[in-house]
Amino acid sequence: MMSIGRKTAIAGVALAAGALLLTACTPDESDNASPGTGGDGKKVELRVATFPPGADKAAYEAFAVQEKQFEDLNPDIDIIGVEYEWTGPTFAVQLAGGSLPDVFTVPFTDTKTLLENGQLMDVTDEMNELGYSDKFNPIILDGVTGTDGHYYGFPRQAYAMGLHYNRALFEQAGLDPNSPPTTWDEVRAAAKTISEKTGKAGYAQMAINNTGGWQLTATTIARGGRTQTDNGDGTYTSTINNPGTKAALQFLHDLRFVDDSFGSKVDLDWGTINQEFAAGNIGMYTSGSDVYTALVRDFGMDSAQYGLTVVPLDGPDAGTLGGGDVAVVSPTVDDATKAAAVKWIDWYYMQKLMNEDAAVADAKALSDAGQAVGTPVLPVLSRELYEQSLTWIEPYINVPRDQMTPFTDNIWDQTPVGEPKGKTQEIYALLDPVVQSVLTDESADIDALLTKADADAQALLDQ
Repeated sequence: MMSIGRKTAIAGVALAAGALLLTACTPDESDNASPGTGGDGKKVELRVATFPPGADKAAYEAFAVQEKQFEDLNPDIDIIGVEYEWTGPTFAVQLAGGSLPDVFTVPFTDTKTLLENGQLMDVTDEMNELGYSDKFNPIILDGVTGTDGHYYGFPRQAYAMGLHYNRALFEQAGLDPNSPPTTWDEVRAAAKTISEKTGKAGYAQMAINNTGGWQLTATTIARGGRTQTDNGDGTYTSTINNPGTKAALQFLHDLRFVDDSFGSKVDLDWGTINQEFAAGNIGMYTSGSDVYTALVRDFGMDSAQYGLTVVPLDGPDAGTLGGGDVAVVSPTVDDATKAAAVKWIDWYYMQKLMNEDAAVADAKALSDAGQAVGTPVLPVLSRELYEQSLTWIEPYINVPRDQMTPFTDNIWDQTPVGEPKGKTQEIYALLDPVVQSVLTDESADIDALLTKADADAQALLDQ
C-alpha cells in the first residue's frame, strides 16, 4: 500500500549516500545452537521464493550463483529455491494450506491484512539490529508496521505505474517509437492505428484475478479520481463512482466497440498480458515500471521491441499509482529458521540497495547470466541512494534504458498515489467483473455498474 503524497516524498527520509556495512542478525541462542543451525548442529534448510513457473534457464543459473555465494558465507544454511508467484486467488489457498516458502514476497496491499491476522513473522528486533528501521521511507515502512508498532516485513521494491509499448508495432504502424503518447486521446489514436496497420491489439488491459480492479484503480487515479477515502480513524469510504473511474471505463468501451483496437482477449491477468505483450500481440498496456525484468526473464521478450513511458495524466488531481512488495517470513518457522530467513532477506534483497559491494556482486551475477540489470523502479529508501546505486552498477546495466527515457526523464514530475488501504484485494476482486462487463457488453450501463460497485465496496469496508 504505497502511500506517498508528492514526488519529493519519494526521497522520504534523509539518508547519507554511501555504503553501509551491515551485520547479519543472530538467532535466539538459548538452545546453544550456532547461528543459523538447529540445536543438533545440522544445517538449517531454508525454503525461499524464486521465480514464477516458466522462468528461463538463465534466471535459475543466476540464482544458483547467488545461492552458492550466500551458502559460502553461511555454510550452516542450505538454501532451497521454490517457484513462487503471488496472485490474489491462489495466495490465500497456499497460505491456508501451509505450502508457502519460509521466505516469500507479498504486495504492499496485502501486508496490513496479513499482519493484523497474525500471518507474518515479527522482525522488529532483527530490523533494528540490522539498522534498517530508520533508513526506510517512513511512509513505506508504515505498510509493514502493526498497531503494536512492530515491524512484520522488509519493504524491498517499489514501482510506479508505466505505459509499456511495443516499439516494433509502433514502427510497423508508422508511429515514432521515440515519441510515445502523452495523453489518453493520443493513446487511443495510436491504438487504433496499430490495430488497423498490424492486425494486433493496439491496447489491452488486465481484467481478472484482482488485476482488473488494480488497473482500473490505476487508470482512475491517472484521470484525477480516487476509489477510496481514508477517514483517518481506521475507517474508509468507497468513492468508486467518480468521474475518473467512469472515464477509464468509457475509454475501454470505446477502444473495444468503437475503434475495434482492444483485441479479442478480455480475460488477461498479470501473467497472460505479459505473455501476449512479449509475443508481440499487444501495442500498449499499463503495469508496474519494473515489469521489464519479468518480460525478458519469464516471457522471452526481445528487448529491442520494448518501450516505456509514463502513464498519461488528466486533471488537477491526477497521479500515478505506486506499489511494491515486501519480503516476509512465515510465522510458523522456528527460531533457527527465522534467523536464517532474515540473513537471506538481508543478503539477497536489502544489502544491494545500500551497500556498493553487495550491489556490484548482485549486478555482476545477474549480468553474467544474461538477466536484467537496471530496470526502472522507485526507491524504498531515498532517491539519492537509488541514483547512486545506478552509478555503482553502471558497468553491468544491460536493460535498454535509452528506450525507457520517456519514463525515467518524467516520472519524478508525477505525483505518486498509494493504493487504497481498506480491503484492497477484496475490492480489486469486486471490480474485476465491472471491467469484464464493459469489455464484453457493448451496452453495459457504466453508471449502474459503478453505483453497485460502490455499494458493494462500502459493505466490505463496513464489515
